[in-house]
Amino acid sequence: MDRVRDGAGAGTPPDRGARGWLSMFPRGRRMWRRVAILWSVLLFVALSGTACVVWMPGRSWNGPLRPLSDGQRAVCARLEGHVHVLAGDIGERNTATHAALLRTADYIERTFGEAGYSVARQEFRAEGRPVCNLEVELRGTSRAEEIVVVGAHYDTVYVCAGANDNGSGVAALLELARQFAGRPQPRSVRFVAFVNEEPPYFRTDEMGSLVYARRCKERGDRIVGMMSLETIGYYSDEEGSQQYPPPFGWFYPDRGHFIAFVANTSSGGLVRRAVRAFRASAQFPSEGVAAPGFITGIGWSDHWSFWQAGYPAFMVTDTAPFRYPFYHTEEDTPDKLDYERMARVTEGLVSVVEEMGGGRR
Repeated sequence: MDRVRDGAGAGTPPDRGARGWLSMFPRGRRMWRRVAILWSVLLFVALSGTACVVWMPGRSWNGPLRPLSDGQRAVCARLEGHVHVLAGDIGERNTATHAALLRTADYIERTFGEAGYSVARQEFRAEGRPVCNLEVELRGTSRAEEIVVVGAHYDTVYVCAGANDNGSGVAALLELARQFAGRPQPRSVRFVAFVNEEPPYFRTDEMGSLVYARRCKERGDRIVGMMSLETIGYYSDEEGSQQYPPPFGWFYPDRGHFIAFVANTSSGGLVRRAVRAFRASAQFPSEGVAAPGFITGIGWSDHWSFWQAGYPAFMVTDTAPFRYPFYHTEEDTPDKLDYERMARVTEGLVSVVEEMGGGRR
């Protein structure tokens, strides 16, 4: 009895564990066909999803960069001048260095004014201190109720001069505003300098761009697209100089020689139009992505605030910590930036603003 109970006697049934294991595999041609179809569908869905994330229209520039034109050299000099004022003369600018923050706002307001704009200050308080966003508007000619926002934050993290983050973005903002002064587009175009993008205000109620986007929503402003200019000054042609959050390293270059256009999936149409416009006019490498907003880095700037208000938005960036070795350090100084490549990018963004503003044919 003991041997029978142990499964050693005659008539013992086949091992159930083995039979259960074998039952995991399909039996017969029809079942194998169904499994093959299922896996084909899953693979198709995965590849289609990936294509929707990484595919961008047009072709990125691939080849040597041509010498700067006289106009681009003038742009280069203006960009470098702005960065040296912001990160050299003024330096660290945040609520802990409040006087420097106010001095930065004054410089931006004065520069906007010199380009012929009337500047509106959106004032509020952060930790009891007065701070402000600064806005100028180029009123649209035929669809003025449709609004495009081009923005950059002018504050820095603590103990950081912020040449690239975000003196480079502010410099491009000021240059784009200068180039569009007196050139109205069909849609209204706003150029806005935001305060308090950096910690401890990032994604809080005192983040300048979130204050701005919420007030736009309350007024019922029809913002059809927002472009955030964020760290656009550092480039490298060395292999391995570009890093990514997983799994993007499989799809993009390992050299940090390009400018990136970054959006969430709901802003995919907007960012693809922007990339197409950039590639049609700029002889400079570019990459784009429209990925879920929860992925690391996708929402790391002021465009995130506009998503919260239901507006489509994207970021233009050199990818910041995924490339820039001096990110959020004392070494983020004006000598680290490549102003010639910044000029090429900024000139390409003129076409992007025209596309967003409805002025391109």
